[in-house]
Amino acid sequence: MKILEVTNVDFSLRHFLLPLMVALRAQGHDVTGVCADGPLLETVRAQGLRVETVPMSRTLSPLAQWRAWRALVRLIRAEKPDMVHAHMPISGLLARFAARWCGVPCIAYTGHGFLFNQPGSWLRRGVALVLEWLAGRVTDIYMTVSESEARDARRLGIHRQATAIGNGRDPDVFHPMPERRAALRQQMGVDGGQVVILAVSRLVRSKGYPELLAAMRLLPPNAVLWVVGKRLPGDRGMDLRPCFAQAVADLGSRLVFLGYREDVADLMAAADIFVLPSHFEGLPMSVIEAMLCALPVVASDIPGPREQVVTGRTGLLVPPGHARALATALETLVRDAALRQRMGQAGRSRACARYAQATVLARTLALLMPAPADGPAGAVSKIKF
Repeated sequence: MKILEVTNVDFSLRHFLLPLMVALRAQGHDVTGVCADGPLLETVRAQGLRVETVPMSRTLSPLAQWRAWRALVRLIRAEKPDMVHAHMPISGLLARFAARWCGVPCIAYTGHGFLFNQPGSWLRRGVALVLEWLAGRVTDIYMTVSESEARDARRLGIHRQATAIGNGRDPDVFHPMPERRAALRQQMGVDGGQVVILAVSRLVRSKGYPELLAAMRLLPPNAVLWVVGKRLPGDRGMDLRPCFAQAVADLGSRLVFLGYREDVADLMAAADIFVLPSHFEGLPMSVIEAMLCALPVVASDIPGPREQVVTGRTGLLVPPGHARALATALETLVRDAALRQRMGQAGRSRACARYAQATVLARTLALLMPAPADGPAGAVSKIKF
């Protein structure tokens, strides 16, 4: 089969779609990635995978989305794929409608978070729900990364066969590394009494950084925060630079910005606690990575993390946007090394059982490529494999 894997930006293609593209190629399919141009695509192309770029935009600008739509239609008509597999909210809508317009035999979608579940006005959320419902009418294979989103899709009539596939990471890549931990902590100047809290995400308001920085001001002085990530070109919303600048002035050496890193597994192995105080998530990969590295996780009590973290056993869940509750949860773990170890080990066991990359890929491939004789009804059953 000829398959187009379509997402929004290079970050998504590199970190979310690459394993699936490799797995599809291993099955003999002709797979091409499609997203906006960016430096991280070089990593994908270095693995011998083809990537085509289109001017995808994460803004709600009608002009920007029209340009992306036209580029997608041109690309799909030129490629003539057997399947278009779309990802992410805005690019997922555009790619599915463009695929239907071009008569693609099979249209698949993996939801990584619904726009109508994000904070915002009722009008914005209502329009997003209507668009998602319309896109569901042209989607043959409908998947979500989280169980709550699959339930939402079925309950709201978006797609009756919406199936949760989860997210996955390789336990052989993300795992405790005691020898690497000691070396990296020494390299980073971490002394024996310090407790390292790690945050890995895009530097945007919705990831809860104002609350996290406020919480850090309330923690004991031996608590250190490492921030890994950057703001992507297409990210919208509040400029956090003044917030970060004030935090640097207040926290000094207790706040360390590490930027975008490819060695996240090493950094997780060197940390003591993982934190993700987001306001909205799908099923965050970073939480899975942290659990596999045996880190206790402090996260917001929202869909996605709520499925991953068993509060009191593998970590702690706190109300989103609540700095004091976040500080209380973090302080509990900062002060109790034995609790951190117990929760971390329980988290790794849970992640290996539920979020191993091989298991999630096998589940995804089974839905994308069912045997024609006993596969589910729909356009995919008409394709010759």
